[in-house]
Amino acid sequence: MIRVILPYPLKTLAHVDGEVKLSVEGPVTISSVLDALEALYPMLKGTIRDHVTQERRPFLRYFACQEDLSLEPANVKLPDPIISGTEPLVILASIAGG
Repeated sequence: MIRVILPYPLKTLAHVDGEVKLSVEGPVTISSVLDALEALYPMLKGTIRDHVTQERRPFLRYFACQEDLSLEPANVKLPDPIISGTEPLVILASIAGG
């Protein structure tokens, strides 16, 4: 099981508390995890990545094992602790302002 931590606004939209647990078929990549997340919670489609380009939305970041994977290709394999479920994939909303 893949564990995913969502930012509060996306948890609210998906009506979930705490972590989301997903079953991912095939290679575990950012893209495959997001595919599984959007299949389980269709209301999240378009909120994490663009509908057309599938690019990460601005102000959202992906973290795995305390490393920022936001600029990595979406098809890069996630680290083993994420795949085994010992560590969560964190989707973090950044804050802008000045």
